[in-house]
Amino acid sequence: MRIRVPASSANLGPGFDCFGLAWQLYNEIEFAPSPVLSITGCPEKYQNSENLAYRAYTAALAAAGLPPEPVAIRFLDTQIPVCRGLGSSSALIVAGVLAADALHGLGFSREQALAVATAQEGHPDNAAPALLGGLTASSLEEGQVLTASYAVSEKLHFTVLIPDFELSTELARSVLPAQLPRADAIFNVSRAALLLKALERGDLSLLSAALQDRIHEPYRAPLIPGYARARELALGLGAAGLCISGAGSTLLCIAGSEDFAPAIARAMAGAFPAWRVLPVEPERAGAAVLD
Repeated sequence: MRIRVPASSANLGPGFDCFGLAWQLYNEIEFAPSPVLSITGCPEKYQNSENLAYRAYTAALAAAGLPPEPVAIRFLDTQIPVCRGLGSSSALIVAGVLAADALHGLGFSREQALAVATAQEGHPDNAAPALLGGLTASSLEEGQVLTASYAVSEKLHFTVLIPDFELSTELARSVLPAQLPRADAIFNVSRAALLLKALERGDLSLLSAALQDRIHEPYRAPLIPGYARARELALGLGAAGLCISGAGSTLLCIAGSEDFAPAIARAMAGAFPAWRVLPVEPERAGAAVLD
């Protein structure tokens, strides 16, 4: 059983732990019945029972009242970089849940699959777009995942700037304050509401204001060497806005012209030659069982 799961960017500025957008950048993983656990195609340190894909696989079986079973997992094509804020963990988790559902005929609805994936991930901001595709806003209500999908204008052009260094989610969360001033909370609520409409309309001026954040980006930006310069370059070349993708280290640029991607690629080649510059398009269908 071959599973394809897209990358995703969580948060999108003010939508901390709520918003997520899937990309046409994928991991493909094959699952097959096996008498023993076998994991190949990934670094050796992940070839064990702690592999997120296998843990999600067994969690899905447990959710259906079934005991854990061994499986052969083969990583075929892993385009999503690890620990860069592009949903690599959620992609593995969603793949494991879908594989268990398909191989064992669990009959999960998308809502049930999302609930199992979210329980493994801890929050649904990456799991929802990875599974469902597109732009999603999600929350947890007494253990139940609530999610809604939103449109993204085709007038918008997205580019990710991927540094040559990892940033762990644990470190990125450790620098966040335990409490926030009321003014900052109000600021983020208003920008998050505006951001959904800006993305739907492709409204660049509204987008520029709506991407601002006071909950996490001011605290995480110092963890990303080169953040300030990359932001300066992107905005100077016409990006409507830039935000940290997930917990970082990747930065997401949103522009109104397809000419932005080659322009920022040239600028980044001079300033940060080890970084990758990659134009991305929204993935609207989400994860898929290919065969």
